[in-house]
Amino acid sequence: MHLLRTIERFLKETGMPATRFGREAVRDPRLVLDMRNGREPGERMKNRVEHFMNKYQSEGAR
Repeated sequence: MHLLRTIERFLKETGMPATRFGREAVRDPRLVLDMRNGREPGERMKNRVEHFMNKYQSEGAR
């Protein structure tokens, strides 16, 4: 659940729609919706999501 809270905070801060986040981070537009419904991503997917958020924030808002 920690990852979902981090994603939700990222979405709120950036104003990015959940579907765009999932598509850009891991090519899965349903990622956030599925996580809200209990989906637990694997370690590899967690790493990809965290990398995407870190890279996006370090580059500044697009």
